[in-house]
Amino acid sequence: MQGFLTVLLLILSNIFMTFAWYGQLKLSQMGKITSDTPLILVILMSWAIAFMEYSLMVPANRIGSNINGGPFNLLQLKVIQEVISLSVFTVIVALVFKSETIAWNHIVAFILLVAAVFFVFLK
Repeated sequence: MQGFLTVLLLILSNIFMTFAWYGQLKLSQMGKITSDTPLILVILMSWAIAFMEYSLMVPANRIGSNINGGPFNLLQLKVIQEVISLSVFTVIVALVFKSETIAWNHIVAFILLVAAVFFVFLK
């Protein structure tokens, strides 16, 4: 159950992270943020969203880490987080930033990431 909860929290935190980092680009694309918008305002908006990311990421790491009785060592936890991060990013790019396309090399890269998870869990 700890492993499932860890992965769920990592997925949710990465949704917030993706919007914190790249949401302002979509808002620019939509004309909601312009080049006249003060950068500090954009940064503060991103930090507010990132606060939610950290509010989910920190518990995910605490629950999932074998240091606190969870099922994953630190390397496993990090590789899982990276694969989730790139997976969430890819889905959001495909659904929100429709001008971006997923090419064959992106799919190969994703397969290699899944292979990384396999190898990090090998004994």
